[in-house]
Amino acid sequence: MIPLAVPNLGGREGEYLQECVRSTFVSSVGPFVTRFEADVAREAGSAGSVATSAGTTALHAALTSVGVGAGDLVILPSYTFIASANAIAHCGALPWLFDVEAASWTLDAEQVAVALALDTVREGAVLRHVGSGRRVAALMPVYTLGTPARMDRLTELARQYGLPVVADAAAALGARFQGKSLGELGADLTAFSFNGNKTVTCGGGGAICGDTGEYLRLARHLTTTARHGEEYDHDRVGFNYRMTNLQAAVGCAQLEQLPGFLAAKRAIRARYDAELADLPFLKPFPQPEWAESACWFSGTVIDGAHRQGMARLRARLKEEGIEARSFWKPMHLQTPYAAAPRVATPVADALWERVLTLPCSTQLTSDEQGQVIATLRRLVSEEGVEQWSR
Repeated sequence: MIPLAVPNLGGREGEYLQECVRSTFVSSVGPFVTRFEADVAREAGSAGSVATSAGTTALHAALTSVGVGAGDLVILPSYTFIASANAIAHCGALPWLFDVEAASWTLDAEQVAVALALDTVREGAVLRHVGSGRRVAALMPVYTLGTPARMDRLTELARQYGLPVVADAAAALGARFQGKSLGELGADLTAFSFNGNKTVTCGGGGAICGDTGEYLRLARHLTTTARHGEEYDHDRVGFNYRMTNLQAAVGCAQLEQLPGFLAAKRAIRARYDAELADLPFLKPFPQPEWAESACWFSGTVIDGAHRQGMARLRARLKEEGIEARSFWKPMHLQTPYAAAPRVATPVADALWERVLTLPCSTQLTSDEQGQVIATLRRLVSEEGVEQWSR
């Protein structure tokens, strides 16, 4: 089986883990945690970072640090992984769901602009959503597939309406926006994930990056049980969201290989795009001109296919020894968020059932990718265009 995306552990991961064992620093304090935080901040172009136990916990702590609380709304694209919405819910808040742009699959900035102008009112220092009466507390763009959203426009709107920005950059480490690093894009805090299927993994874990010392200090305080001083004094409800030294050791070894990982991911995406381009019913993943994506996942979009046809295609690829999967189901179609406030989502509605992710591990060989491409071409030809594109 050619897997969809598996970790590439060909660096110094084992050496660093043995160092943890020898030193006995295996828990949430240790030199690799400190090093990992510095390395992530440098790669993100941020002043500092706080390592966490997961990408979801990074988002939750970041949202809490910028003031999101019970009863609030947070602007979020509906087309995202459910962890984005869950982090908002963990704050006691609700997502206000928006569509994505067809050109990037990221938050539609102009739709947000219209909704803020028409569907909110200012009551003193509070921006309130007219329909629900809830406070609009933050804006959370998601960097889909490692592609930054239109952050110039989104941060402009955030400043205009007095909203903090927490960017969900789970799989985007190493991406650029108009030549700028992610830390230069105006988000107050940016959250990353280092789950096992990410380009850089710690086996799990996350990180919060930013330039505002106050937010970073609060995030660190919250994620370490809000302990105050040397004794067992805690000044607010905190979380045990710390990354272990073992995880950080793996992460440090992974970050040493980041340039090569990114080059491999981008080359895999480019080859799929080039060698499937002549099939009119297959469309590439978006590559907006304003961004250099980290190309977390690669694949294709089936023109007009319905869910049943896609399931059959994935099953046939599996029979041929190739793992291929669907992608995110929008939040407004998920049971926990079906009643969340939202605007129209025609792009997400038309897109989500047609996305096919293909093998894209950084160690995918040229022959393996050639096999994936040839098999996909043969299957859609043998089964008939109508089966996959009706």
